[in-house]
Amino acid sequence: MTSWDGGTLDEREYLIVRGTVQQIVYYNDENGYAVLRLAAENGAEVTATGTFPNIGLGEEVILTGCWVTHPTYGEQFATEAFERRLPTSVRGIAEYLGSGLIRGIGPRLAAKIAEKFGEDTFDILMHEPERLSELRGITDRKAKEIGRQFTEQSEMRLLMDFLSEHGLPVALTPLLYKRLHESAIDALCENPYLLCDPYYDVDFKLADGLAMELGLSLLSDERVDAGILYTLTFNLNNGHTFIPVEKLLYAVCMLLSDDDVVVDEDRALHGIARLEEKGRLVREHIAGRDAVYLRDMHDAEAYLAEMLGYMAERNYEYDFDVDELLSALLESSEFTFSEKQQLAISTAARNGLVILTGGPGTGKTTTVRGILQVFEALGLDTLLAAPTGRAAKRLSDLTSMEAKTIHRLLEAGFAGGGRTVFARSVTNPLECDAVILDEVSMVDITLMQALINALPHGARLVLVGDADQLPPVGPGNFLRDLITSHRVPTIQLTEIFRQAQQSDIVMNAHAVNAGEMPRPSGADGDFFIMKRADPASVIETVAQLCAQRLPKHYGFIPAQIQVLSPAKRHGSGTIPLNRRLQEALNPPSESKLEKRFGDTIFREGDRVMQVRNNYDIVWEKQGEDEQGTGVFNGDVGEIIRIFPQQECMVIRFDDRIATYTFDMLNELELAYAVTVHKSQGSEFDAVVLALSDGLPRKLLTRNILYTAITRAKRLLVIVGSQDVVAYMVNNNQKGRRYSALKARLRLADTQ
Repeated sequence: MTSWDGGTLDEREYLIVRGTVQQIVYYNDENGYAVLRLAAENGAEVTATGTFPNIGLGEEVILTGCWVTHPTYGEQFATEAFERRLPTSVRGIAEYLGSGLIRGIGPRLAAKIAEKFGEDTFDILMHEPERLSELRGITDRKAKEIGRQFTEQSEMRLLMDFLSEHGLPVALTPLLYKRLHESAIDALCENPYLLCDPYYDVDFKLADGLAMELGLSLLSDERVDAGILYTLTFNLNNGHTFIPVEKLLYAVCMLLSDDDVVVDEDRALHGIARLEEKGRLVREHIAGRDAVYLRDMHDAEAYLAEMLGYMAERNYEYDFDVDELLSALLESSEFTFSEKQQLAISTAARNGLVILTGGPGTGKTTTVRGILQVFEALGLDTLLAAPTGRAAKRLSDLTSMEAKTIHRLLEAGFAGGGRTVFARSVTNPLECDAVILDEVSMVDITLMQALINALPHGARLVLVGDADQLPPVGPGNFLRDLITSHRVPTIQLTEIFRQAQQSDIVMNAHAVNAGEMPRPSGADGDFFIMKRADPASVIETVAQLCAQRLPKHYGFIPAQIQVLSPAKRHGSGTIPLNRRLQEALNPPSESKLEKRFGDTIFREGDRVMQVRNNYDIVWEKQGEDEQGTGVFNGDVGEIIRIFPQQECMVIRFDDRIATYTFDMLNELELAYAVTVHKSQGSEFDAVVLALSDGLPRKLLTRNILYTAITRAKRLLVIVGSQDVVAYMVNNNQKGRRYSALKARLRLADTQ
């Protein structure tokens, strides 16, 4: 076992180390984290760790920090702050120039330059680079290029130092420099709120903190405008596509005002008008509201309403009797279809857009198989998709056809400033005649806009989902808005088939959805409730179930069991659950390496989840030559190796192997327990649902309980308070989402 927790720097005595950089053992271009070897003033060799933006060999540094002992690498100096000076000796200058920072200068040429110009070298590189041509082998053109690179490096070093000094991410340096060049620092000092541009993706509070440090006016137009954009962007995460103007004004004034500064509604209204004039916002009367949108949200919602309305009205004509074809196919099929299922299949054959919805056990999957048979008979090339990797894999298993995530289907990539770009679009559409999209309740309007934009003209779209499950994490309530608009042909399956009626999981899911208490099974059933109330008791019982009782009595291996909770931190939330489950299922061992990251220990053998989209991670198929890029929010894997010296770990996601450097660990969480929201789109053989006292009331809703129950295939165990279960069953409140998609669809229908 190799774990290291030396405590926090705040608890230790600060020391100062002076020295010269002799070796850069490790450097991360994204955040400036480095491991350095220093020649200290006293002649000792020192290993230093910390954030050293754009550090170079030969630099003289003054480090502030403390000594720590790493279990593998021994004594190191953990740096909290540092100052640096360019080297002044000929040897130091040569080492610095020859370190690889400047293309075209190797160690030999660097030594010649340093010997020729001595302590004036850096001034010459900055102000008289043409003098480099005095050396044999350096042309005028090469001299100018070396000077340009040195100037750029110097400017970026200053920018990195500025960002680091003010507590801003040094990873912003290339983005800022690409746009603003040498004027970046001046631009930030004049208007720190330019960092709130989506290109930089910096939180308003960080930019506001910089403005306060710089002593700028807290009543500036720039601050008001940034506060408005921040408030609208923040509320996208609460599912809103717009905010009513009166609520926006209140929120902005609260955000920007304090005991010393008052930003009134009139000032905020002027800000809305300015941003609307610049094309950043849209203000519109829609759905009975005076609505304020971010421009992208407005355009996505309006585009979807227009395109979906058009697709819903599209009917297909055939030069043969479709009814005869359908009858023949349904009679010869291995499946038996109810009247509603037959109606869904027939509607999909004739219409450009159809919704298939229903609860568990109502035959959605069988209906999809029937639709696929008909599409094949009609000669249609059909693609299958789902929002998450697990949902796509499940769809593949159920249909025996390849299914992809929407991101993979659209060939998603990552652009600067946190933007997602898709290779598939209106100019490069998908090559298909039809798309069947499962788990549509999870899809927000921005992702749906991208999919619709990539459909070839005339393609059909079949949307499959359960509208009673949780709405998407992102903006809008797409599936429910479509259904309640009554513009799109919708078939709702309600009949619970005989085989499903034998499952207490299915029957209790429908009972909960109808506002009735679930009934535990008998000894041979699949639905159990273990009454516990306090969080500690719930967590301990869950750990015993996963580690001992379910494997012993039901034959489940831990990988088949998923623990769910409505919350992360409070009560029996996923964070305390994961700590205890890791201890029970993957305890420390001399044979397993570990890496501490913040409050989390990642250990070989741990189950982990990717918690944000990363389009750049390279993966390869296990045992195959196939490679690809991208690991997405919700993907679950296992840590198979940790390499401390290389500062990385290897994770297996199903059949894909990916390598994570240690600075990427903020993208991972332990996944023995996950939130109900994160579980959506997945099914598990056994689900243990932790419902202790102390969970946030806003998360104790009927649709969260319903969604959790429907994740279980063979066994569901609720460990928790009967009062909490009853509260959730009776709490049918759904958080308001400001969205006008339904209103736009209805409005288009009347025009």
